[in-house]
Amino acid sequence: MNATSGISRERLEQALAHSTFAQLLGAELLDFAPGRVSLQLHSRPDLCQHHGYLHGAVVGFMVDSGCAWAAASLVGDVVTSEYKLNLLAPAIGDKLICRSEVLKAGQRQAVCRADVFAVRDGAEKLVATGLATIVRV
Repeated sequence: MNATSGISRERLEQALAHSTFAQLLGAELLDFAPGRVSLQLHSRPDLCQHHGYLHGAVVGFMVDSGCAWAAASLVGDVVTSEYKLNLLAPAIGDKLICRSEVLKAGQRQAVCRADVFAVRDGAEKLVATGLATIVRV
């Protein structure tokens, strides 16, 4: 796997525009570089659980998508094989930001990590971290 086989920022933005689930959540691509992607979504009441925190499934989406998009930037079309999510603190804030990176890319899979931050009044707080195995399609 090498950077020349990865998808471009434009191709990733096209894929994002066609992902109805990502659109439902309001996910946006912030930064893009080979092996590194940042994304965000804004908090809304319909994305929160009964305590008012952004739902764990939303945080999981951020880790899953961030890792997959980072891997895709290096290797092209991918799907998630597995991911592990550690919820560290309630996701309370105006938005979530996920910063993801590829740790190691091989011939068939890439191992990635992602950190999710809740942004409240301009301050970031780490609320989750995850590892994912992403496989080339």
